[in-house]
Amino acid sequence: MAQQENEVIAVDDDGYVVDTEDCEARELAHRERGTARRITVVGNPVLHRECKDVTEFDDELAQLIDDMFASQRAAEGVGLAANQIGVDAKVFVYDCPDDEGVRHTGVVVNPKLVELPAASRVLDDSNEGCLSVPTAYASLARPDYAEVTGQDAKGNPIKVRGTGYFARCLQHETDHLYGYLYIDRLSKRDRKDALRQMAEGTPRYETVPNE
Repeated sequence: MAQQENEVIAVDDDGYVVDTEDCEARELAHRERGTARRITVVGNPVLHRECKDVTEFDDELAQLIDDMFASQRAAEGVGLAANQIGVDAKVFVYDCPDDEGVRHTGVVVNPKLVELPAASRVLDDSNEGCLSVPTAYASLARPDYAEVTGQDAKGNPIKVRGTGYFARCLQHETDHLYGYLYIDRLSKRDRKDALRQMAEGTPRYETVPNE
């Protein structure tokens, strides 16, 4: 089913998307229209190359977004990129709290991270996990503030910003769409340990076996 025609993306006085209002209703609407798909895991080729730009903002894209919300909830995730369900397209969805517990819900098409001045970066060295590296976690330093530019589901330009855990989510999901997993940013030893955790664990959701 296509995106609801009356769905309007609000922005604040600085031009950033207001993604903290009606989160429950918006996420539920997407999820009820969508179908959960299995999650691709590290080693699947679609995860290790840059995804294609989205050029058609149509019913097919709207359905993909609905399916992504359904898949994200089924896997109990807080963010999901399109290639994590095997789709080669620059789209991610999120339903993620920040460090103050404020819920953020939305979608970004063709995202790009805004480069922050080095002097303004404050690193947060916290544990990170990924639905495509199930059951594994590792400490990874990332800036505690992030901005992403892109488009909404109708092709309108948008800006999203976040702090703390939500900033980590924005960076993590944008990375996915350019062919990077969080384990690619780890030392060789930590990456090996994360893959060991994955091998020894059992995912709580359905995954796509690698051939």
